[in-house]
Amino acid sequence: MIDINKAINSCVRTGKTVIGAKKTLEAVQAGRARLVILASNAPGPIREDIERAAALSKIPTHIYSGSKIDLGAACGKPYGVSAMAVREAGDSEILNLLEDADVQQN
Repeated sequence: MIDINKAINSCVRTGKTVIGAKKTLEAVQAGRARLVILASNAPGPIREDIERAAALSKIPTHIYSGSKIDLGAACGKPYGVSAMAVREAGDSEILNLLEDADVQQN
């Protein structure tokens, strides 16, 4: 099993990601995301909108076990991150999450 925090940080540094709920929703609706990661305490309406769009676009989602602050720290940001989308993984093993049982295949 991969260390999710290291994988997220590596993906942000070497790959192409979208950070923030609004931009994540836009990327999902445009079909430009390969994986969506949502913080466990992402606001309900935002989370529902992104999950619905991901299901329609058949993009897998992962609920990050930590808070928005924890997800932000994993991204190397000094603020909370409710949602992020992975467009390209770069050197990260983040897309190996697709093989784990805790990822919803939509």
